[in-house]
Amino acid sequence: MAIEYAVYRSELLGDLYIASDGEAIMKVELFPEEWRAFAGGHPVVQSRSPLLERALRQLDEYFHGRRRTFDLPLKWKGTPFQEEVWAALCRIPYGETATYADIAAQIGRPKAVRAVGQANRANELAIIVPCHRIVGKNGALVGYAGSRTDVKAKLLELERRYQSRFS
Repeated sequence: MAIEYAVYRSELLGDLYIASDGEAIMKVELFPEEWRAFAGGHPVVQSRSPLLERALRQLDEYFHGRRRTFDLPLKWKGTPFQEEVWAALCRIPYGETATYADIAAQIGRPKAVRAVGQANRANELAIIVPCHRIVGKNGALVGYAGSRTDVKAKLLELERRYQSRFS
């Protein structure tokens, strides 16, 4: 079965690739080279299915300051620990940040800071599962998809700009 995908054209970040198995969103990729690697290993077909249209609309609302949480069926594929971390990421309020240590403590594993970092990096649902809201213990923008902290900075600035709309 082919994976359906659509492209969201963001003025802030460029093209974002959203993939679905027809029932749930399974990937949001911010980086074209990562998308090409994913698409090269899977049968993919561009689609405008109702689910992908809904995802595109919600991303557009997010990027224009009209949405702070997403209401989409998601298909996480990770270990139980990773899924626990991703669920915790979804609880970080819009426009705010938390540290890796905060998440480790929140899930009851205060010594698992590095494992939280690895789970954060393994998140395939960028923006929707807001891994960009995680910062280092000193507040530094660290660890976003390797060294691409510029993307994290742009997303956090976007949220802070629109945060007052939701207060």
